[in-house]
Amino acid sequence: MVVQRRAKNRWITALIGGGAACALVAVAVFYWLQRPLYLNDSPSARPLDLSIPAGASARQVAQQLQQAGVPGPDWLLYGWLRLSGQSRKIQAGNYEIESGTTPLQLLDKLVRGEQALRRVTLVEGWNYRQVLQALKSADQLSWDLPDAALAQPAQLMHALGLPGSHPEGRFFPDTYLYPKRQKASVLLRQAAAEMQRQLDQAWAQRAPGLPLKTPEEALILASVVEKETGASADRPLVAAVFINRLRLGMRLQTDPTVIYGLGPAFDGNLRKRDLLADTAYNSYTRAGLPPTPIAMPGLASLRATLQPAASQALYFVARGDGSSQFSATLDEHNQAVRRYILAR
Repeated sequence: MVVQRRAKNRWITALIGGGAACALVAVAVFYWLQRPLYLNDSPSARPLDLSIPAGASARQVAQQLQQAGVPGPDWLLYGWLRLSGQSRKIQAGNYEIESGTTPLQLLDKLVRGEQALRRVTLVEGWNYRQVLQALKSADQLSWDLPDAALAQPAQLMHALGLPGSHPEGRFFPDTYLYPKRQKASVLLRQAAAEMQRQLDQAWAQRAPGLPLKTPEEALILASVVEKETGASADRPLVAAVFINRLRLGMRLQTDPTVIYGLGPAFDGNLRKRDLLADTAYNSYTRAGLPPTPIAMPGLASLRATLQPAASQALYFVARGDGSSQFSATLDEHNQAVRRYILAR
């Protein structure tokens, strides 16, 4: 009986000891999950870059965490991921881990797919070369397009798998967010899809009776409106002038088309000889629209082109403050020129 009682006591003691050990482990794990991870032993350390490949297992994620510099043995990281029940929900991508992030916050970030994002802004009125230069210098954006695309636009369209042979005006001006190391081609396709979406929507809401046969013609004219507008309130009136001229068969006679046709030869000073030099884009020597857009029009220019102001104006001249003076007759226009141009 004494032996049995001692054995029973030892079993109870071992059970209590095991329970206490498990409790201590549980407390330690709970404490670790809540404790900020000071990367490189510094609260102010720079964020760590973490890349999770598609289809990574819990063990591979744990190895990636440790290789990135997250403190803690990989077996602990692996065990935590498995026990959390969230390891299969971790999303592939490129992440930044801030110093002071707790393991719970880190797992939540990976499950939500909160990747490290950068931004780049494509500005209304830019041409496609300016777009490409902005993307080439954008932070953490991977350049995967042929360098010849700057000089040979057809190569750019081919590389992107987009229809047509000219990229001018095909990308919607906006601020785009992208994960680190995303390919430039992906962002450009996104911008092209957004331009097509905005153009289709504006075309569907166009005013009746416009002298524009296709959405492509609307895009071309919108790019001219974009380049000719100094004050945003003038856009519908600028568009009305060009719409009225197209209805009457008048030439558009707009400087930005001439400048675009001159290309790199333009030195910033538009001369009379430039207006007389015939190119496919010279709207002084040729009637109708240019063969392609001359810039990226923004949404306001698209809408103004397809819903122009009700106006009989055929001319406009810059006042010098960003706005324009609009005239219905040549005499009125000449008076405005004398007032706002020659007087200066």
